[in-house]
Amino acid sequence: MTARIAIVGASAAGVTTAESLRQLGFDGELVLIGDEPYLPYDRPPLSKQVLLGSWGPEQTSLRRPERYEELGIDLRLGHRASGLDLASRAVLIDGGQPVGFDGLVIATGLTPRTLADRLGGVHVLRTRDHAVALRADLEWAESVVVIGAGVLGCEVAATARTSGRAVTVIDAARAPMGTSLGARLGAWAADLHRDHGVRMRLSSGVRGVLGEERVRAVELLDGEIIPCDVLVVAIGSTPATTWLDGSGLTVADGVVCDQTLAAAPGIYAAGDVARWHNPRLGRTTRVEHRMNATEQGRAVARNLLGADEPFAPVPYFWSDQYDVKIQAYGEFPVDADTAVVAGDLRDRRFVMSFQEHGHVAGVVGVNMPRAFREARGLVANEAVTT
Repeated sequence: MTARIAIVGASAAGVTTAESLRQLGFDGELVLIGDEPYLPYDRPPLSKQVLLGSWGPEQTSLRRPERYEELGIDLRLGHRASGLDLASRAVLIDGGQPVGFDGLVIATGLTPRTLADRLGGVHVLRTRDHAVALRADLEWAESVVVIGAGVLGCEVAATARTSGRAVTVIDAARAPMGTSLGARLGAWAADLHRDHGVRMRLSSGVRGVLGEERVRAVELLDGEIIPCDVLVVAIGSTPATTWLDGSGLTVADGVVCDQTLAAAPGIYAAGDVARWHNPRLGRTTRVEHRMNATEQGRAVARNLLGADEPFAPVPYFWSDQYDVKIQAYGEFPVDADTAVVAGDLRDRRFVMSFQEHGHVAGVVGVNMPRAFREARGLVANEAVTT
């Protein structure tokens, strides 16, 4: 059995992998390396409970402190990986000793794209420190602009508006979350935010961010100036793979893996950073959702111990905005036919199906958890495997 497994990334995927390895009987050395000084924490609450102030940041911890000792995990926090030496099977650490391994898991997640980050009042939201800094600015700010109407941007907008701030959302797309949920649900989501008082500036490009020491406004391509005290940049992220440059692993919008999540013999990737061949979909994909991180962590643990199983899930994610819980299962092709199979869009309680080539590719539920669970079976039963 592998004597020592190193996991780079004290993330949900990393923690799940470590815990699963112990549950499966691995009794060798287990090293979990994280570049932040905090105990591994969950990210979804950062844009909601932490930003709203209903949770302290410490409440996001994934496991209680003593759990890592119980599992015999060598937890190395505040250690940034700077390189990977495949020949010597070692992870290089900034300012520290290399960490040797027999098996390796890469779970380093994402790095947010930035814009005008030299100015005060400009924020991204990925880490616990990001959430604390943004929360501090929201306590006094009167106006907030969010650039990016994806899931994260919409969650931040909802939280800021719930806190009583004037909020404007800007995106070049015609509808928020359009790439995630399709045009019809995107339009519904735009109305949801407008009904809560958010100004939606869609199909709008940004010319620049104005300010000297602090942000004071955003200028659109059409010349409109939108003043703001706080600017949140939610324009996507890139896989955190720069530390793998020159390592010999294949990196292309993530760590490229086979269908078992293996990037090389004894080396696996899990979570947002993993790009793998999904045999259910018949193509390579990368998924940036919380449940995927957990499922991949479990799968990697099994495969490290010899299972050699393909990872072929149906994607699932959720989002909480205002008093609405959005749950999505499957895929949502741009040209799919949509149908409401339960409830009504006007009541903000419904389930919608997305059909392509005669098959249900995905379902979305809003505030109807039981009907959504039943509708998931349509996707699982009709999914085309290759």
